[in-house]
Amino acid sequence: MAQFRRIGILTSGGDAPGMNAAIRAAAREALAGGVEVYGILEGYQGLIDGNMKLFTSARDLSNIINKSGTVLYSARCDEFKYPEGMAKALKTCKDNHIDGIIAIGGDGTFRGATDLSAHGIPTIGIPGTIDNDVTSTDVTIGFDTAMNTAMNMIDNLRDTCESHARCNVIEVMGRWAGHIALRTGIASGASAVAIPEIPFDEEAAIQKIIDQKADGKRSFIVVVSEGLVGYAEKLAKTIQERTGVETKFARLAHIQRGGKPTLQDRLLASEMGATAMKFLFEGKSDIVLTKVDGKIGYRNIKDALTVDRMFKKKLKPEEYEALSAEDKAWMEARCAAVQADMERLYAIANEIS
Repeated sequence: MAQFRRIGILTSGGDAPGMNAAIRAAAREALAGGVEVYGILEGYQGLIDGNMKLFTSARDLSNIINKSGTVLYSARCDEFKYPEGMAKALKTCKDNHIDGIIAIGGDGTFRGATDLSAHGIPTIGIPGTIDNDVTSTDVTIGFDTAMNTAMNMIDNLRDTCESHARCNVIEVMGRWAGHIALRTGIASGASAVAIPEIPFDEEAAIQKIIDQKADGKRSFIVVVSEGLVGYAEKLAKTIQERTGVETKFARLAHIQRGGKPTLQDRLLASEMGATAMKFLFEGKSDIVLTKVDGKIGYRNIKDALTVDRMFKKKLKPEEYEALSAEDKAWMEARCAAVQADMERLYAIANEIS
């Protein structure tokens, strides 16, 4: 079992509901093991600047499990990408006796985590992003809350659509991924859903609205992922022109990041936070936690970042060829599983719309 004096916890990138539950669980697990914890403020920038607060008891983590955002704050930090910034971060760790780091965030956070590990600071990543766009895991912290927030707002828009016989084309978040759009589209009874991962049949969607209107339907919802940049507004105009249904465009935007985390996100975050600290105590490093088929596990950060690029079709041919046969097999299977699940849900969305 690895010996630690102090461990740092940081959140980086976009905030996500449930991050505080992960901070709480990881810190309390460390304190229970007799290890002090530094909460590093504003992500990697705080590590560079030495902007931290010391947690010395479980009471320091009280009453945050239900809070959204992150009590440790977050910030983008380009300086950390360069040797000078890394040198400052390492000095902060040395000066404050920080022997390990738990980093909560998305793919940018994990790149920073693997850099710290390479410089001798054992680091473990926890996936915290509402976009659910970390391919190595089935679910990320914040995803469930964001979906519920979007669904509730779409339900509210449905009320006024029904009153005025309108259509609302609603753009939801998700960055370049369509996970939020796909699931909230199904849950809100959308007439159509458009996501980046699967070609959208605009003609079929418009014809469906025409047919539904002829059948007496008054309200229509179309959910579009923000990954299809600018498409939702254009689609709203097209629908009105082609169907005669008054059509409004709504962008839900960053309100989807807020709100009290759901039970599912609090549970996932607590499970991952505690497990990450246990893994760190066991001597593991340079890994990101995953939840696949209901079980908590982990992958090497490099593998997690690579499979992510593969799924998003950003992996260069030479990078693919450099992979071992075993890694290729796992990554291809993982990408196929994620794609198949999205196609399954997309088919359901169309069948029951």
